[in-house]
Amino acid sequence: MNMKKMTALFIGAVMSVSAASTAFAAIQSVDDLEGAVIGVQMGTTGDIYASDYEGDEAGTRVERFSKGAQAVMALMQGKVDCVIIDAEPAKKFVEANEGLVILDEPFETEEYAIAVSKDRPELTEAINGALAQLKENGTLDNITKNYIGDDTIGTLPYESPEGVDRSNGTLIMATNAAFEPYEYYDGETIVGIDADMAQALCDILGYELEISDMEFSSIINAVQTGKADIGVAGMTVTEDRLKNIDFSDSYTTATQVIIVKAE
Repeated sequence: MNMKKMTALFIGAVMSVSAASTAFAAIQSVDDLEGAVIGVQMGTTGDIYASDYEGDEAGTRVERFSKGAQAVMALMQGKVDCVIIDAEPAKKFVEANEGLVILDEPFETEEYAIAVSKDRPELTEAINGALAQLKENGTLDNITKNYIGDDTIGTLPYESPEGVDRSNGTLIMATNAAFEPYEYYDGETIVGIDADMAQALCDILGYELEISDMEFSSIINAVQTGKADIGVAGMTVTEDRLKNIDFSDSYTTATQVIIVKAE
């Protein structure tokens, strides 16, 4: 056998092994995360859960981005192997970017709640009472359905009742408005499930609502230092966060999912 033929066969064999390795390494379930490069939004629950894989024997890496959209862009560019993020924003990213899919197997289920300073237990108690009222009268359910659902999106907009007493002043809500459908920009206005829910809470508690957009990783500090009264940004109660902040009762159940490139 001549040298050229041997070289060609060798290259072909390497390419075959490489292709097989790539197919084997493709992320098809949670079990395939070991050894992958995982993209997350910094400070989110996805970041917290992905950190459990970081530094393992398989060499798993976590790449952190200030916005979920940046993590998704990195996936499109092949800089990460997958993105872990909340299911509802994941759906929006997949709709907007051809070639991406969400794995059927959920990564984690979580409860979202409102962050409040440990120095303001009376506010946490008041918010819990208002949340209970919104759940009981169906307002919270309708707010969610206005943004999530095949037949209800845009059909159930929340509107403040007339003549609301707002004598308690202004309630500042810290958020990260890049998390559709929970909070995002419509023109220059921040809208979404969390924005509408916060408005409904203010309508009950007698406040004007002011929404302050910031990096997700800055929200808890803003609430701790009094720059904001509450943090509402699809935020999950975790043991680490409870060391620094209190949380209201849960207002929705959410699921963390894995976005990958379609094969």
